[in-house]
Amino acid sequence: MIWAGIVVVVLMALLGAPLFAIVLAGAMLGFLAAGDELALVAINIYGMTDKPLLLALPFFTFAGYLMAEAKSSERLMALTRSLFGWMPAGLAIVGFVACAAFTALTGASGVTIVALGALLLPMLKSSGFGERFSLGLVTTSGSLGVLIVPAVPLILYGVIAQQMDVGEPFTIQQLFLGGIGPVLLMLALLAAWTVWRYGGGPRLRLTAAGPRRGLPSWSVYRTEGVPRTPFDPAELWRAAKAARWELPLPLVVLGGIYSGLFAISEAAAMTALYVLIVEVGLYREVSLKALPGVIRESMVMVGSILLILGVALAFTDFLIGADVPQRLFAFMQEHVTSALTFLILLNIVLLALGAILDIFSAIIIMVPLLLPVAVGYGIHPIHLGIIFLANLQIGYFTPPIGMNLFIASYRFDRPVLELYAACLPFMAVLLVALLIITYVPALSLWFL
Repeated sequence: MIWAGIVVVVLMALLGAPLFAIVLAGAMLGFLAAGDELALVAINIYGMTDKPLLLALPFFTFAGYLMAEAKSSERLMALTRSLFGWMPAGLAIVGFVACAAFTALTGASGVTIVALGALLLPMLKSSGFGERFSLGLVTTSGSLGVLIVPAVPLILYGVIAQQMDVGEPFTIQQLFLGGIGPVLLMLALLAAWTVWRYGGGPRLRLTAAGPRRGLPSWSVYRTEGVPRTPFDPAELWRAAKAARWELPLPLVVLGGIYSGLFAISEAAAMTALYVLIVEVGLYREVSLKALPGVIRESMVMVGSILLILGVALAFTDFLIGADVPQRLFAFMQEHVTSALTFLILLNIVLLALGAILDIFSAIIIMVPLLLPVAVGYGIHPIHLGIIFLANLQIGYFTPPIGMNLFIASYRFDRPVLELYAACLPFMAVLLVALLIITYVPALSLWFL
């Protein structure tokens, strides 16, 4: 009976059944094998209703979809360009910051490519940036936002990790704080590499030695770099005035949460209400007639996440009851002797998973397995979460199934292989950042 069920679950996966159906079937099969009642599955799903944090998901998601429907992306681009355009390679830095911020607000890297890509790509090319660089920037930069509050993957990890109740307890506010340092590091490394490449200045050139010329020699030459946008206070004022109703939004979210004025769910509700008033009532860029469509699209997204999360929590309960994490930890201890080796293996596994699974699936499937093991090696749950999401955000543009690659291919009408090549330098820079994040825990735990 059990083996027949396993065969059915495997066939479901091979035939492309929805993820929630596969996870639910696995949980039911596990409870049956353990001799438990199947009612435990329903109890675990119903148990989500006592998690106030989950109230934040629909509100934040609705606010993000509403901003994507309006012209928020244009105002964000104008404001960041007026602030950073004067810097060497300033427009590219504008792109990094704007894409990361927009993904954090909308919760979807693909939405950022569609909304900001149409604005940013022609601006980069007309400003002197190469086409391959420009394509790589708009394809990869949106993924930076998954570590910034109120990104949905960050909240999702927090819900599952707190459900596990292993290691040192933490709050979702601490998890949000943990993402600040790693995001700033990634932005700094990307900006530094871009300034070195396009900012102009002295360069070293190695002159190869011929058979009669002796040793090779170095020579210095200078590059002009791409043109800068002069800082114009009047332009900054116009951009800030245009975005005057959206500028207070970070204060509503972050200020309310970290001041203790709002709980996460209350801050999410205030964010949704504020964005609704701004986009529908003040800017009037989303009509009342279009509003039901925005609500429907955002709630379909939320419903799919909650359904997967519900069955994942049931599956997590089965894994804990069956001592699967403990057995996995015992196996790892036998073959992996140090936390350093474990972290190397963890990064390899997560990079591979990020290339073949979407970020929500990877979080839901792997966190219940890996969190107890990581805690056994002395890794803090917040540090593990940042490592987890930093790996998976690189998976957004990692072949063969990086979601951003296919969205950008469709949006910009470019072959996927061309986008692979365009993303490789950005991936190399972010992998360097990932190594620093992994082996310098203080970057994620500075507030503890």
